[in-house]
Parts: sequence; C-alpha cells; structure tokens
Amino acid sequence: MLQRFFIFCSGADTAILEECSPGERTKYAGIGATVFFTAVMAAIAGSYALYTVFDNLFTAIFFGMIWGLLIFNLDRFIVSTIKKRKNFFDELIQASPRILLAVIIAIVISKPLEMKIFEKEINQVLLEEKNDMTLANKDQLALQYTPTVEALNAEIDALKQEVTDKEAEVNTLYETYIAEAEGRKGTELIGKGPVYKEKRDKHDAELAALQALRTTNAEKITNLENQIATVSTEYQTKVAETQPVIDGFDGLMARVNALDKLPWLPSFFIFLLFLAIETSPIIAKLLSPKGAYDLKLEEQESALKSWVTQQQAQREVLVTTDRDINNRVYADIAEEQELYDYKRKKARELMQLQADAFYKKQKGVL
Repeated sequence: MLQRFFIFCSGADTAILEECSPGERTKYAGIGATVFFTAVMAAIAGSYALYTVFDNLFTAIFFGMIWGLLIFNLDRFIVSTIKKRKNFFDELIQASPRILLAVIIAIVISKPLEMKIFEKEINQVLLEEKNDMTLANKDQLALQYTPTVEALNAEIDALKQEVTDKEAEVNTLYETYIAEAEGRKGTELIGKGPVYKEKRDKHDAELAALQALRTTNAEKITNLENQIATVSTEYQTKVAETQPVIDGFDGLMARVNALDKLPWLPSFFIFLLFLAIETSPIIAKLLSPKGAYDLKLEEQESALKSWVTQQQAQREVLVTTDRDINNRVYADIAEEQELYDYKRKKARELMQLQADAFYKKQKGVL
C-alpha cells in the first residue's frame, strides 16, 4: 500500500510498472518518497513563513498545506516528464530547466526553515535593530519639541538672571550705606547722617523692587515650567504612540534581512542540503540506467507515435484521392449543355432583378 502511494508520488505509469520487476518498482517508490517528503518539508516551511506574516496558526497551516501540495505537484511533474534518452547529455539538456526550477524551489523552501533554525540569532539582530530604531525615533521626535523647550528654558534663564542682577544691585546698595555708616566710604564720617539715610532709602526702595521682581518672575518661571512639562508630556505621548510600530518590526521581510546579516556559511550549507533533497529525484532519474520501465514506456510511446503517423498518412491519402475524384466529377459536369442552359437562365433572371432594383432606387432619388 505504501509502495503504491510512493509510486503515485513519482508520477510513474502504474500499469507499466506492474509488468516490471520488484526492483524497478522499488526504485520508483524511492523517487516518489523523496518527492513526498520534499513536499512535507515545503509545507512545514511555508506554514512557519506564513505564521510570521498572519500571526494565526490555523491560517498559516491552511496556506502551508496548499503550498506543500503545490510543491508536490511541481516535483511530481518534473520527475515524471524526464525521459531516458540514448545520450546522457541529451537527458541533461532536457532536465536543465527542471533543475533550475528545483534550485528555485530549494531556495524558497530553505529560507523559512533557516529563519526557524536561527530564530534566536535573528531575534538578537532584530532586538538591536529595534533599539537603534527606538533611539532614532526619539531623536527624530525630539527635533520637533527641542526648539520649543530650549526657547522656554532660555526665557527662564533670562528671568533668573534678571533677579540675580537685581540682587547684585541691591547688595551693592547695601554695602554702600553700611560703608557710609562705618565711615569707610562716602563722607567718611562715622554715624547715620543725612547721606546715610539717603543711601539707606535708596537701598530699601530697590529691595522692595527686588521682592516684587522675585514674585513676578517666579510666577512667570512657574508658567514657563508648566509649558515645558506640557511639551515633555506631548513628546512622551508621541514616543509611546510610535513605539508599537517599532515593536511590531518582526515581519517576514525583517527576519529575512536579519538572516542576511548573520554569517552566510551555515545558511549556505542548509541551502545545499535542501538543494540536494530537491534535486535528488531528478539526479537519481538521470544517473539510473535505462530500466524495464523506461524500455516499456518507450515502446508504448513509439507504438502510439507509429499509429498516429500511420493514421495521419492515411488521412492525407484519403484527402488527396477525394480531391482528385471531385475535380474529375466537376470537370465532367462542366461539359454538359443542360447545366449551362440552366445557369444562363438563372443569371439572366438575377440581372433583370438587379436592373429593376436599381431603377426603383434612382426613381426614388429623383
């Protein structure tokens, strides 16, 4: 039962194989088993690849099965259409397009399985890329908000500097009237005279102005700091909104690109493995000697070709003979006076009808 199934997978003619030796049936069962298991590997690889796309197990399995059946049909067609020739190079030329197709199929099958085998390494590469993308995203978003924050901080620094300058001015006035009272500067008279009082009043007035400036600038600074907090909140919100896009950077194309960044040698050997699996039925068919099955198939095809050629030749003779007979029949009829008189009569009636129709048409125009 299993042998019959694998023979079906090989695409061989079961009716002809029934007449061959058990060894011949075993050979084609082995070719069919290779075709079958290649399709199974293709289904697994396709399911995994589609799972990375749809992120749904049942959808991936469904389309993976369809992909496996497609590969199975292609491989079965490739193997079944290779015919044994008398010359090996003729067989190789005949199989070369099919070998090229097998290489393409091997690449398509191997890539998803490579991504699964090197999944941890690919995840590491994707993590590094996501981190770089996160930093780059923050930097790009910061370009939108940094100028505003810097302008607000500059205003805050200006307000603080204004208070600092005013404090320095008040401290200078304080030092001036103290020095006047101690007799170190000004009139150099010790005591609190009129000059001292004048300088003290000026200091007190500037001190009151300083207190008012502190209060006003503190309110302005608080308002500016609230604006900075608002801008920072908007920036953080924007970062949080765009981060899921970066976190979702885990699709099929991203994984293929990440795989290409890994060392090529392990992937290349895996590709060679699948290439060997995919081309093994074709290589086995090319290298195997012409067996009983090939001889019987060639005999059957040549017999059919001979029969078709014979039928075609008979039809050509039949057509030629019938044409010659028809030519002779019509030549004899053409000599009969009765047929001539009849056709002459009908031609005259036709010309009279045409003349009458032309006369009526011209009369209607006038």
